[in-house]
Formats: sequence, structure tokens, C-alpha cells
Amino acid sequence: MGGSPVVVPYAAYLRVYEPLAAFPEPERSHWYRYAAEGPGRTAQDELRQSLAGLVPVPPIAVPVHESADAFVAVVGGVTHVCPWRTRLRGWLALEQAGELLPEPVLDAMLPPVVRRQAAADHDAWRERNPDARPWIRTATWHVPVRWFVLVGDDEREYEPAGAGESKEPLLRYRTPMVQARRRVARGLRVLKDSLDDGGPLVDGLVDVGRWLEEFHPRSLVELDYGGLVHVMGPDLLADDRSAADVAEGLAALRAGDSGAAGVAYERLTDRWRAVRERQFSS
Repeated sequence: MGGSPVVVPYAAYLRVYEPLAAFPEPERSHWYRYAAEGPGRTAQDELRQSLAGLVPVPPIAVPVHESADAFVAVVGGVTHVCPWRTRLRGWLALEQAGELLPEPVLDAMLPPVVRRQAAADHDAWRERNPDARPWIRTATWHVPVRWFVLVGDDEREYEPAGAGESKEPLLRYRTPMVQARRRVARGLRVLKDSLDDGGPLVDGLVDVGRWLEEFHPRSLVELDYGGLVHVMGPDLLADDRSAADVAEGLAALRAGDSGAAGVAYERLTDRWRAVRERQFSS
């Protein structure tokens, strides 16, 4: 499907792809037909569509209807689907917006009356769907450190611009759900044993681990740099071994070598600080 050529550069994603068998009917049949139609829309398409909702006056904070789109991955002959669930994710993002933006900026983007209506709609929807959860998590201008705990350097897939079918650069990791859960458990043990106060890193990893438990055990977990590949550029992408840095840091902590762990962590944070600073460049 053709989309706008405009690139939205600042979002990275953590996705779960579940096998078709994990979905109840009639949703399973919908995704079966959807996957059979061939290549679908991209993350850029989804992000542009979401941003387009902010253009009308008053802005549309959350889509009126849930998306019927998904990302599809066929691995080992098995079709896996990651539903967009754009409406649900819009509500969740709106809840966090107050923590990320000054109130005057938030009011200018989304007037209080719009936010109140969206919150009321979400509360009513949640009563009817108490167990709903998103298949996709989004981060802006960085990849959270805790996401790298889930994947291994040997699962890194990098394609420079022009190398893949889409001609866009790509950097992602894909790992089986059982492996991701195992890494979360090991990482938490190391951090809790090695640090007096694990703080946000431990809390964030616990949260990710609980989220992963909501899905089918034969799912796939994908960490996708998304639009960040357009910000980082080919040299930084080619040299980026963030998952290896995190694994090295955890291994050093496990061995009691806090100095080596600090070096690995500093290398990681320096890299992502440089990426985040680019949001302020003109």
C-alpha cells in the first residue's frame, strides 16, 4: 500500500507477534485473510496516520474506531501477527502525556475538553475489556535500556539503505518469547543481587516481564529501531551493538566486576545521549 514519502523519525518499538492459533475466532480468521493479502502497511504508515489525527480542529486525540491492521511476520513457516491496536495505544499514550509535556504545551496540542472525553471513553471501554493489552510499546528518541535485556547480539539484523526490499535502512532484533522471558528473569536476578537499589531499571524490567507473560509462549518478540534509523545515520547504525553492551554489563555484574559493568553502561548511555540530543538540532 502506498504511503506518504514523509519520514517520521523519532519512534522505536517493542512488539510481540503471536501465532494465529493464539487468537480466538472470528479474529483469527480476520488475521488469516489479512496475512494472505501480502505485504501490509509499515510502522511509518501507522505513525503518520496517528499524527494526522492532530491536524483537525478540535484534534482527534484517539481514533474513533480500532485499527484492523497488523504487522505480519512469517518465521519457520508459521504466520505471526502483531495487531496495531492504535486506539488502545492512543489512550495509554494520552495517560502518559501529562508526565512528558508541560501543561501549557499539552493544552495547546490537546485541549482539556478533548482529553477529558478521551479519558471517559477509555474508562467505558476498559469496563467492557478489562484484560486488554497492547501488542506494541513505543519509545521516542531512544531505545530503553531494559528492552536490550530481551535480545541477543546474535539476533541483530541490520540492513543499510538500499539493501532491503523496502530500500529503507533497518535495524531490529527478533527472539522467541521463551528466550526473552528467560533473559528477563536472569537480568533481574543479576541486578537484584548486584545493586543495593536497582531503581528504575529493575522496575522497568519487572514491568516488561509482566507484559510478556500476557502473550502466547510461542510468540516472537521484536525490538525495532523504527524511524530512529533515519536520525542515527549509517555509521552510527553499523557500529551500534547496544544489546552486546547490555549483555556485557550484566555479565560483568554477575562476575562481581563493577568497573567493567560501568564501562559497558557508559558506552551505552553515551551512544544514546548523542541520539537524543539530535532532537534539539535544527
